Amino acid sequence: MKVSIPVMECTGMSAPVGQHFGRVPAFAVIDVESGEIEFIRNTSEHLGGIGLPPELLAKEGVNVVLCSALGPKAVDLCASLGMQVFVGARGTVSESLEAWKQGALTRADRDNACAEHSH
Repeated sequence: MKVSIPVMECTGMSAPVGQHFGRVPAFAVIDVESGEIEFIRNTSEHLGGIGLPPELLAKEGVNVVLCSALGPKAVDLCASLGMQVFVGARGTVSESLEAWKQGALTRADRDNACAEHSH
């Protein structure tokens, strides 16, 4: 299983979680079974590239996304691509991954999506 977390830096498990899902410079991708972590650049149209962040993550085989918050369209797109999304991630990659494993993050849906980011 692969878990992805939007990050502000590519500094391993200590990378800080980005607060705006679509506008982070990179995404951490963690293989939960092996513990391996890699980073992929955010080349989405939000940053002048092509595609949308959920599409980038789906191409990497991501099953679960952990983030602080995201808009309803991103929630819907992740779901349509077969990814589960959990909100409430904060701190570092390591802290967010542990919070998810402990059941401390909330499953994202249209009701708890960020209304400010309804694009």
